[in-house]
This record gives sequence, C-alpha cells and structure tokens, in this order.
Amino acid sequence: MQKARIFLVLGIWIAVLPYLGFPYSWKDVLTTLSGIGLICASYMMYKESKLKEVQKEKTFDNFRENDFKEEPEEEKYNT
Repeated sequence: MQKARIFLVLGIWIAVLPYLGFPYSWKDVLTTLSGIGLICASYMMYKESKLKEVQKEKTFDNFRENDFKEEPEEEKYNT
C-alpha cells in the first residue's frame, strides 16, 4: 500500500509541476528528480514481485498420503 501511495503522490506532483510557477531551470531539475524517483519506486516493486515469485514453494498433493515420510535405512534394518 505504501508503494501505491508513492506512485499517487509522484503522479500528482508531476501533473501539477508545470503550473507552480518555478523558473525553467528549477522545473527541469524537479522533473528529472521526479522521474528518477518514479523509476526507483517502480524498480523496487519489480524486484519485490520477482522475489515473491521465487519464494513460492511448489507442492503437488497428487500422491500424498498422510504426510508419509520414508524411514532412514538404519532404522529399517535395526528392528
């Protein structure tokens, strides 16, 4: 939610920036910094989404029966 708010604020800032009456040199700098901020925020969201995809564990329950776990070889022959 925090990152969505960042995009909202940056979007409003970029939309209002030309009408605030800043000198042209300041407008250029502020527009450039706003663009860099937008790029950084979108890159962080992209990296976070890629990490979430990698962290998902794939499990298949097709042949699962009561969480059966095979006994180690040593225990099979000791009984």
